[in-house]
Amino acid sequence: MSSLENRPALRRSRRHPSAGNLGPRPLLLTPDAPAPGLPPTSFPHGLSQQTDLVELGPDLDHANHQRLLGNLKGRRVLELGIGGGAGTVAMARAGARVIAVEPSTARLRRTRALADEAEVRVELHQADLADLAFIRADSVDLCVSIYAMAREHDLSRVFRQVHRVLRPDGVFLVSLPHPVAHLTEPDDYERPVLATPYPSADTINWRVAGEVGEVLLHPISEVFTTLARTNFRVDTLAEPFPVPGSANSQHFHPARRWLPETVIFRGRKDGG
Repeated sequence: MSSLENRPALRRSRRHPSAGNLGPRPLLLTPDAPAPGLPPTSFPHGLSQQTDLVELGPDLDHANHQRLLGNLKGRRVLELGIGGGAGTVAMARAGARVIAVEPSTARLRRTRALADEAEVRVELHQADLADLAFIRADSVDLCVSIYAMAREHDLSRVFRQVHRVLRPDGVFLVSLPHPVAHLTEPDDYERPVLATPYPSADTINWRVAGEVGEVLLHPISEVFTTLARTNFRVDTLAEPFPVPGSANSQHFHPARRWLPETVIFRGRKDGG
């Protein structure tokens, strides 16, 4: 079992021999730059409570990724796992009728307070992410899950339920921690070095502001195959990098200039 520290120590890695005589390699972290404040896998926990956009992963081009959601006005949206609730409220502010499912009562309370502050209505349910029997079949336009599937051992169990509740050609949008990024040592800033074989059976534990969580590194092939076997037609598979020159969030890790932090899948309901 591996663990991410909240403020990993800096260290300098040796230059890779393949660099040849191309000159000194650029530093990814300046000497006066602060160490990351939050483990990236804890996203979206600890996220600032801005509710203008839905953030699918840390330090991404969030405005550009809204196109994956489509026009939310008047659409019935199911969110599985709510993190800090900012994305839930953002979708409601965009005109969606949001149903959110989350096992944690503390996260549900924070989301309720955030929704009340924004003066939007969201329907919140405390339940396991696969416990969707209360939702009528073929009644949801869009299902969104941001990093929450990383705590699910049985993806097919959840995906089958999502397929049941989505309307024909409904959209299932899932973001996850990228499995390759987290095979490196957490304090490798200049040159990531693989520390764990791929695929990894490790569980990454994190702690943020008194909350704890664990992340399973689902291989991309596993997620893609499970979507296909549960009758989803994948039309988007994205591995976005942080936006160059943008202000870094607390979840930013300098090594993510080399390896993407997030992988995004969008599938459409196929079959009956």
